[in-house]
Amino acid sequence: MDETAGGPAGDEAVPTEVLRASLLFTPARPANAFEETVQRLLQSIRLGLIGPGERLPAERELAAMLEVSRDTLREAIGSLAEAGWVVSRRGRYGGTFVSDELPAPLPASPSTAGDPQVAAAHLEDMLALRAVIEVGATRRAAESELSANDRERLWQAYEECRTATGEQYRMADSRLHLLIAEVLGAPSVIPLVADVRMRVNELLDGIPLLAPNIAHSNEQHRAIVGAILRGSPDDAAGAMAEHLDGTEALLRGFFA
Repeated sequence: MDETAGGPAGDEAVPTEVLRASLLFTPARPANAFEETVQRLLQSIRLGLIGPGERLPAERELAAMLEVSRDTLREAIGSLAEAGWVVSRRGRYGGTFVSDELPAPLPASPSTAGDPQVAAAHLEDMLALRAVIEVGATRRAAESELSANDRERLWQAYEECRTATGEQYRMADSRLHLLIAEVLGAPSVIPLVADVRMRVNELLDGIPLLAPNIAHSNEQHRAIVGAILRGSPDDAAGAMAEHLDGTEALLRGFFA
């Protein structure tokens, strides 16, 4: 792969799977098995690991991944179906599928939206957490010995961001950030990045997609991925910090 020349050689290569759909299907804690199962499924859908129209893993397989009973899993899937996130289909090619049209994002909670001080504290907390987690994860990814497959996946995730349009962009963006956490090889980091990304997206969903901002973000994504692939931790961390600063400025402009 030549990230400085525009990507991997050989455009005819078979596309590489960027992120596993099961990335966030980690065991739920017994005390809150139902709630955490709903959370894991929703995160996987909202962050684009399982896209609209795609099939969830088979019930037996999914229950084993989450380490919950099949009854608990059915209750969670039933609740998501009632809310419009998934649909169940019978027959030979049946199963549980993500809805073709996802529900609209919920508005901010009254406690956040109605109290400027609470909203400001919520924003500051999220921005600080994101800077600590994502800049550190990017540095470690650049320090890691990446396999050829991981290098290909990173470049492909960048390309998916670069070519995404409209509503697809937010999911592609989320997938790239999650992939950076995955390739560094520290599974405990992935849920942290997923959680903070959900919080970021909840705010970003409240503002319009701005074409100049997307173009700038894609330039920054290329710098981040390029630095990781070159094995340049300082450049990678600096590029991610600059990228997060841009999002921070945008969010402060709309919400602070």
